[in-house]
Amino acid sequence: MKISYKDAGVDVDRGQDAVKEMKSFVEATQGPEVLTELGSFAGLFLLPSGLEEPVLVSGTDGVGTKILMAKATGFTENIGQDLVAMCVNDILCHGARPLFFLDYLASAHLDPAEVTKVVASIARACKAVGCALIGGETAEMPGMYQPGDMDMAGFCVGIQERKKLITGENIKEGDCIIGLASSGFHSNGYSLLRKIYIDYYPQYLEKYGKELCEPTILYVKPVLALIEKLEVLGISHITGGGFYENIPRALPKGLSFDVDTNLWHRSAIIELTAKLTGLGKEELYSTFNMGIGMVLVVKQENKDQVLDFLEKEGLKAWEIGKVISGDKGILR
Repeated sequence: MKISYKDAGVDVDRGQDAVKEMKSFVEATQGPEVLTELGSFAGLFLLPSGLEEPVLVSGTDGVGTKILMAKATGFTENIGQDLVAMCVNDILCHGARPLFFLDYLASAHLDPAEVTKVVASIARACKAVGCALIGGETAEMPGMYQPGDMDMAGFCVGIQERKKLITGENIKEGDCIIGLASSGFHSNGYSLLRKIYIDYYPQYLEKYGKELCEPTILYVKPVLALIEKLEVLGISHITGGGFYENIPRALPKGLSFDVDTNLWHRSAIIELTAKLTGLGKEELYSTFNMGIGMVLVVKQENKDQVLDFLEKEGLKAWEIGKVISGDKGILR
């Protein structure tokens, strides 16, 4: 009896079809520094010259269960931007410019059209931040995933001059904390969001389904432009763990934050979510970004210049607090 790979649920031809369909999107992100074509065993990238002490800065992340929300509502066209943003925004916290990106997509049964749509959105996001998509992997794993399931992960490498790296070591008590607006919940808290809006309150999905799937903002270009003009002491990407986990990651030991939550605008969906969960402030701000996707720490004397610059770059930003001594953050 003949038992083929296809009999086991894996169709190699489908995977090859998907690669052919995505090739044009991938190549559109690449310049002469990319030395390999899609389909090679590894991606080769020629590092830029002219830096005295170039430091490679890397990051990896996924999208989590936001994929399930996107599939449930039908708004999957931008899910690849979430994947890119979660990685490039992380390395941006050290002032790094992203150089290249790789993705990993897994499913029970590969749908070439679906994979192509996801890779196209990954490529659009890479192009938007000046990052080459130099390779990736698609995996078909029936049994590991259920029909209709899809998972994704990404990996990026960036670069910065060693003396220009943002480390937070010069942050002092009294420095200003500036919050950059998010586009919604970005890519965190979706296990709870699905519980709220799919299991308990589906009546809100018609109005807010698209907003719940708004892609994570790509902060790279405006923040890198800011760093070139004005001093930024520290940066935090507000992801899983919210304020309490992420802001301290940019601060020296012995320092924390004092943030006034009345100082920025929160969208209707964020306010509604806070109401429907019934959670207290500390738990809300440990789960969601609550409208702030990234935090910058700057000197008090520079805050107005920083806010003016960000406004000109098209980013909504507010002074939301200050650095304080201690190990426990304060939310007012």
